[in-house]
Amino acid sequence: MFNLAAHVLAKGQETPEKIALAVLGLTGAERWSYARLIAAVRGCGGWLGERAAPGERILLRAGNTPAFPVAYLGAIAAGMVPVATSPLLTAPEIARMAALIRPRLTLAEPGLAVPDGPVWPIDLPAWEAHTPCDWHMGDANREGYVVFTSGTSGAPLPVRHAHRAILARAMMHQGWEGLTAQDRLLHAGAFNWTYTMGTGLLDPWTLGATALIAHPKVAPDQLPLLMNRHEATIFAAAPTHFRRLLRGSLPGLPRLRHALSAGEALPPALRAEWRARTGTDIHEALGMSEISTFISGSPDRPAPEGASGFPQPGRRIAVLDDAGRLLPPGEVGRLGVSTADPGLMLGYQGHTPPDGDWFATGDLVHQGWDGAIHFHGRADDMMNPGGIRVSPREVELALADLPGVTELAVAEVPAGGSAGGARVIACFYAGAALPESTAQAFAAERLARYKQPRRWVHLNALPRGATGKIDRRALAVLVAKDPT
Repeated sequence: MFNLAAHVLAKGQETPEKIALAVLGLTGAERWSYARLIAAVRGCGGWLGERAAPGERILLRAGNTPAFPVAYLGAIAAGMVPVATSPLLTAPEIARMAALIRPRLTLAEPGLAVPDGPVWPIDLPAWEAHTPCDWHMGDANREGYVVFTSGTSGAPLPVRHAHRAILARAMMHQGWEGLTAQDRLLHAGAFNWTYTMGTGLLDPWTLGATALIAHPKVAPDQLPLLMNRHEATIFAAAPTHFRRLLRGSLPGLPRLRHALSAGEALPPALRAEWRARTGTDIHEALGMSEISTFISGSPDRPAPEGASGFPQPGRRIAVLDDAGRLLPPGEVGRLGVSTADPGLMLGYQGHTPPDGDWFATGDLVHQGWDGAIHFHGRADDMMNPGGIRVSPREVELALADLPGVTELAVAEVPAGGSAGGARVIACFYAGAALPESTAQAFAAERLARYKQPRRWVHLNALPRGATGKIDRRALAVLVAKDPT
């Protein structure tokens, strides 16, 4: 018999006075002991138990506050199924999602779009004062929570996960995070981001460590100050945050042991600059909504240059061709993960569970002879200039050291004219003007002619989705509007 929330908070019950969570502001911190956190979670579960039954779904519409993880774990504690959603979603978007998952009720903060049906306001003081629920125990394979895919290849899909998924995260603690009970992990993301929820909160709490989250009003360039002030030993963020920090005057970080990156591919040049400036490494992880992270570098086994990392200990992976056959090292194919992995989803809502030996992801990779995984981009991002398939990731890596450029992404747009076809466009941000002839000469030394960008477009910012990933479709639309 098992309950995900009980498992996450078990260590905290052994150290009730230890700080579980600190919300960091520039003038102070809001601190939650494990005793307070557990009481709030179980109180929320008791409050929900008066309004819903075990197995029913609870739609969460919450902003960047501690109420989000309390509601999330509170629902699970009482045997219900939380469904996390971005607070940025519009009314039509959240209505479509609600129609798919059919929640019993919605918990919402004021001002956020909500679907039709019962809506209750988020009320953290009421939860803290409520009679606590008992842990709802059951089969570890029963539905525990639902997340939505990012929708980069179409409409977002609801992904059903079991309570057992938290057990798979144990493979990340040393296989990626290098996390111990003594650590103080500062995550740069918002409470309601799944990356923050897993790496920034659930993993530290499972081990009895301390989670640090910056207050929403803290600017990204103020994070190093908070790292030093609150003695953060691990820093977790998306590449976008590392990029912003490196643009400024980064102070010494004597307490920091290493950093973690996920959410989008980490450019090797960004990792190298961080190491040079801080003396610490960034360990990247590759994953997806359907299984979370399962490929990573770690303090014990850093990823080789240009690689995302290795399969975490206990994971079984494969590189597959379009027919599902295994490919040898060096050949590019789809990344597959064993369907026996405890972290793999139960399935998409309304679809049959994954079957066969391997669940094929949408990531294109090759595996080196040393076992390291090299990421080539998403299969649906592949470009086809001149009828030859080209990975945007390959082009971006080749151009990563272009002088003066701090951000760069490529996309494919129609070539126009009677010949039709497509061409590669490079969009970049640079602090100073970059002559196109310089960029073209740089590309010509590093890329075959058919892979080289035909246009170079300077932008003030590259379009990104809610999680910080480059939105290649938006990029292509943006540059297609300007045919010059």
